[in-house]
Amino acid sequence: MPNEDEMTAQENTLQTIKQLGQTEIPDDSVQPFHCLTIIGQIEGHMVLPPRNKTTKYEHVIPQLVAIEQNPRIKGLLVVLNTVGGDIEAGLAIAEMLKSMNTPTVSLVLGGGHSIGAPIAVAADYSIISETATMTIHPIRLTGLVIGVPQTYEYLDKMQDRVIRFIVQHSRVSIDSLREMMFRTGELVRDVGTVLVGEEAVQVGLINEVGGVGTAIRRLSQLVAQREQPKGGQ
Repeated sequence: MPNEDEMTAQENTLQTIKQLGQTEIPDDSVQPFHCLTIIGQIEGHMVLPPRNKTTKYEHVIPQLVAIEQNPRIKGLLVVLNTVGGDIEAGLAIAEMLKSMNTPTVSLVLGGGHSIGAPIAVAADYSIISETATMTIHPIRLTGLVIGVPQTYEYLDKMQDRVIRFIVQHSRVSIDSLREMMFRTGELVRDVGTVLVGEEAVQVGLINEVGGVGTAIRRLSQLVAQREQPKGGQ
């Protein structure tokens, strides 16, 4: 029979799963890598309906800070299966990932669409499964849009922020990214491009096609490189 401490730990774990959709950050060195999931729709300033599966950025940001401060966590694996969501929330998560000293690897499973693309490329190394897809398309707004020049200038600036981030942190060129983003004919009644597995690697958006084993191996390599003593010291 489990003792009182074990029962309390199990209850805390279940509560964390209910609230955040994942277990707590490990307290010991048994698990040197932490897995962070970005699934469903990324929820930002607007609260989405309860029926939507969401990743709340106000939950993700504190976890990233905690991971960065925990010396026992040697690496971070970010697993994505997202349809996108709030632009500023997605960019905030991407910026946090890119600024971390903890080695990071992203793994796109299922889909890394829309604002999921900057999050995927924000990691030190990015991987996509063979059947996973990524959709590259222009920024869209929902709700009331005021038809004045300022609104379109705002959209252009937001679009430039996304493009600049992806180009800076991947091998894709700005011309190629813009061409894919505004391409017509591939998406029904829309513009954009769907990339499947190897296609995302060929255009320079993602580093490699692989799965969990590949991601863990690459993360182990990044950690080993980070822990190597610098010359002359």
